[in-house]
Amino acid sequence: MLAWTRRWRKFRDRSLSALDFPYVFLDATYCKARVNHRIVSQAIVVAVGVAADGRREVLGFDVGDTENEGFWTAFLRSLKVLWLDGVKLVMSDAHSGLKKAIGTVFQGASWQRCRVHFMRNVLSVVPKGSQDMVASIIRTVFARPDREYIEKQFTEVTTMLSRSHPKVTAMLDDARPDLLAFAGFPHRHWRQIWSTNPLERVNKEIKRRTDVVGVFPNPAAFLRLAGAVLVEHHDEWEAGDRRYFSESSVLELKTMNTQIEPAEEVNILAELVSAQAQITDPTR
Repeated sequence: MLAWTRRWRKFRDRSLSALDFPYVFLDATYCKARVNHRIVSQAIVVAVGVAADGRREVLGFDVGDTENEGFWTAFLRSLKVLWLDGVKLVMSDAHSGLKKAIGTVFQGASWQRCRVHFMRNVLSVVPKGSQDMVASIIRTVFARPDREYIEKQFTEVTTMLSRSHPKVTAMLDDARPDLLAFAGFPHRHWRQIWSTNPLERVNKEIKRRTDVVGVFPNPAAFLRLAGAVLVEHHDEWEAGDRRYFSESSVLELKTMNTQIEPAEEVNILAELVSAQAQITDPTR
């Protein structure tokens, strides 16, 4: 146990200076632990980066309050102390205080709000009978082949939903620059940078292991187990032959060349017409 604790602490404190990490994913998984003789919810926050050679690495992890700006700022600064550099885009959910912490620590980097988490937030204010229709309309934004069309489609979607779902329109308008941040990056990366889904497998494994324990005796015990899982995943990525992004596609970031390769025409007209008809006549 002591040897393993030393190992993950050494891993977490290693230097990150060898390569730049243009992409950083942040996410959290929750568990129960005893704090001051009470059982409370605790979060393990995980930072995963994609390096300049296209490989993924676990950059860091800690236990703390994900709604606290001070915690996020301290966590991100701890990565900077380890020489994390070259960050261009950070992907995360809209945890309170996180966006400010990103702006403070990673000045000049963009923030991509996770589209999957955002969609859940949107659908929570939509009647169940209309959720599929609203989700289909919003998804058409992400089916467009380049930034110009994405921006146009976003405007069309907010106009379409403004009368029937004004709350959704307000949420979309407020989140627009953060939902579309991915469009300023290489097209080949879009599907992997517009959400935190790449961390889903990691989080599921942490959750599976922690569910066996149930309630941890303290946050440190939670951190030890989650740390063990994360080191395992890091070692698996390091040993694998497949890179998350090809090295050539990552090189595009140096010039931020977002011109795309010829793509298949995305035909979403029929879906939009059908959705518009449902808005006009909900009985259809």
